[in-house]
Amino acid sequence: MLKKVIKDFLPPVFSRLITGLFYGWHGNYSSWDRAIRKSSGYDSQLIIDKVKESSLKVKMGIAQYERDSVIFSEVQYNFPILASLLWVASGNNGKLGVLDFGGSLGSCYFQNKLFINSFAEIKWCVVEQPNFVKVGLESFSDEKLKFYSSIEECLNENHIQIILLSSVIPYIEKPYELLENLKSKKINFILFDKTPLIKGKDRITVQKVNPAIYNASYPSWFFNKGKFMNFMKPEYDLVFEFDSHIMANVRSEFKGFLYKLK
Repeated sequence: MLKKVIKDFLPPVFSRLITGLFYGWHGNYSSWDRAIRKSSGYDSQLIIDKVKESSLKVKMGIAQYERDSVIFSEVQYNFPILASLLWVASGNNGKLGVLDFGGSLGSCYFQNKLFINSFAEIKWCVVEQPNFVKVGLESFSDEKLKFYSSIEECLNENHIQIILLSSVIPYIEKPYELLENLKSKKINFILFDKTPLIKGKDRITVQKVNPAIYNASYPSWFFNKGKFMNFMKPEYDLVFEFDSHIMANVRSEFKGFLYKLK
């Protein structure tokens, strides 16, 4: 009820401030370790169990869509991501290999399954933490959806055209090292979504999750936009940029980007 009142009667700037009192992004930590000490972590069993429960409902057709363990009665399509995948597949004879880094139990795959199943061939490869991979292999893996514990393992077994990084880079301790590694693989396309950007220096915060989803908190980056985009320039050209439509209690913008290998 409080959330509805805030949304209906207050301007967005005040809405962000008030909701930030209860959950959202907080702090400006000098190191990732300091932020971890203020967090419960992303690899807790509670998170895995809730995501598994919701994802199984989608797989069995009980629910239409799952995001961050929350289930929805209808699919909320992310059309910039979907358009990017369709465009890349159309340039590869209708075949698509996706490396979905940090892709949970295949949330984005199930979200876009209606469209991507029309491809001549689809290999959707999720690279995740070992505990997610274990659940994925046991309950979700099939001829189209695969799970791997490392980038190298995935690339050794699959021909990948695009790397997807949807709401994952902020939760990596050393994000630029990860990006350097991914760029070195020379995959044709890299697609970002839900990437938080600010005007100031890169900032480490602790994100407290809305307890209506689950009780958890974890470190989260906000990136200087110019620094982030310049990091991709030497090897990749920007195809297009899009809004991710996420509102935070930190002055920021959440963006997506499609990059093409030069």
